[in-house]
Amino acid sequence: MTRASFDFPVAGDKRHSVTICESDVPLGPALARNAALAVITGIEGASYRPIGAVMAIDATGHSWGSLSSGCIERDVIMHAQAALADSQPRRLRYGRGSPFIDLTLPCGGGLDVLILPRPDRRALGHAATALAERRPASLTLGDTITLHIQPELRLLVFGKGPEAPCFAALATAAGYPTELHTPDNETRQGLAQAHPMPAPRWPTDLRIDARTAVTLFFHDHDWEPPLLAYALKSPALYVGAQGSLRAHRARIAALTAMGLSQAQTDRLASPFGLIPSVRDPRSLAASVLAQVLERARLS
Repeated sequence: MTRASFDFPVAGDKRHSVTICESDVPLGPALARNAALAVITGIEGASYRPIGAVMAIDATGHSWGSLSSGCIERDVIMHAQAALADSQPRRLRYGRGSPFIDLTLPCGGGLDVLILPRPDRRALGHAATALAERRPASLTLGDTITLHIQPELRLLVFGKGPEAPCFAALATAAGYPTELHTPDNETRQGLAQAHPMPAPRWPTDLRIDARTAVTLFFHDHDWEPPLLAYALKSPALYVGAQGSLRAHRARIAALTAMGLSQAQTDRLASPFGLIPSVRDPRSLAASVLAQVLERARLS
């Protein structure tokens, strides 16, 4: 049996306009199913998930996404099923100040959750289309919160040798859309999103947007200038290349000779990665991925 929900003044009753990542908003299941959306609209104290994080729940109790580290999801699912049954939204409070005394949050904070049964499919569809085209999308849920949804972080990897596929494999395993472009058949082996690169120039059909990171792992630095020049003129959130400080200075000189401004060349990451002077592909891959994620968090 689903317990009653409560309508009472909570922090989540204030309208919020928040920026959040596509991975925190499972639009696909919401469109494909007779679903409710549960969204965090308020946080008091610490929280595992941000304001704007969304769960999608269908009438059978299947769910996608999360609102906590597992503390409240089953209860949210029960309330969502009830909302789908009577077509009425729910406002819930968990943790600090909640009437649900049997549900505690280990972080000690409080969460306000809005459950909307069958949200506007047209609005969901517009948002999903924009994100599929790697454009930001806005989605207003109820009278409480507007989500400004950023496309998922994407990684474009160029290079030859062990470092490039190691980095591409790590980023893919972490769940980020990743493409590897390489002139070397051996480097491409075993990677589904690997593409041949016959010449040192930017692929004509490959777009860069503001949620794209470009990383280069070449030992032959002659391949780098045209790729870096294109990337540094783009809205890419991160551009970096493997090599020593001496190699970095040589790149800057080459890019300046190609007509790039100092503002553009200053965008080239230096150092490349957060861990200084790493000397093996796995450490370098982890170091660079951490630097990219830090840049994405701050952008």
